[in-house]
Amino acid sequence: MAQFISDQFRRKLHDIIYEADTRAGKIFDLILLSLIVISIAAVMLESVASIQVKYGYELVVVEWIITIFFSLEYAARIIAVRRPWGYIKSFTGISDLLATLPAYIGLLFPGFHFLLALRAIRLLRIFRILKLVHFVGASDLLASSLKKSRTKIAVFLFAVVVLCIILGTIMYMVEGPENGFDSIPISIYYTIVTLTTVGFGDVTPHTPLGQFISMVIMILGYGIIAVPTGIVTSDLMSKIPRTNTQACPSCGAGKHRDDAKFCHRCGAKLNP
Repeated sequence: MAQFISDQFRRKLHDIIYEADTRAGKIFDLILLSLIVISIAAVMLESVASIQVKYGYELVVVEWIITIFFSLEYAARIIAVRRPWGYIKSFTGISDLLATLPAYIGLLFPGFHFLLALRAIRLLRIFRILKLVHFVGASDLLASSLKKSRTKIAVFLFAVVVLCIILGTIMYMVEGPENGFDSIPISIYYTIVTLTTVGFGDVTPHTPLGQFISMVIMILGYGIIAVPTGIVTSDLMSKIPRTNTQACPSCGAGKHRDDAKFCHRCGAKLNP
């Protein structure tokens, strides 16, 4: 279908849908973001029985308006690039498809026997939140930093597990079963809950020494939480490339360098 679209129309459509730096692109992204938020809110409200009974029809109308818009947007994204399969097979394309399919699948299975299956399928509409990836330009960079830091984080987490076992065993010896620390696993559970500053309160120390150790665990928790963040941030700051929001008019690929003249995926010439 894309070959029957004029290049001028495709360029205009591309500027609106893919180019976030243009005025039309900014307005389109703002509308898209608003509809995503409204759609997710509608799905959540629909799961509340009292709201469903009172405003069920209104929620259905809102759902179909948004579904039609997303369907047109999906088709427009395919038309706006010369190589649509690159977009269709991408994570963004799959998430966009998941945002529209449930409503149409629901039309095919309206019968009573498919009620439970339909309910599960309609919950897939929550995948529209994946469309928010359009607005997170640094998502790929963050994922890359997490991947490259996984060894350091794994070693750190192993050290935390060892520390929890040691402190849990100490708490078991200090407090004992008479104070609710019935076993070492329970004591380790208490240590992890305290270390993460969750503090359920189902197990609490009663002896002065146990309370002192708990204070030490709490203070350690603040430092432990900060370490993985520092590891990822260090790698992230050292490898932030200078990229822009320009998308390739041929395949739709983004994240191009500021000085790039050709697409890093297909080699097509970028718009000036």
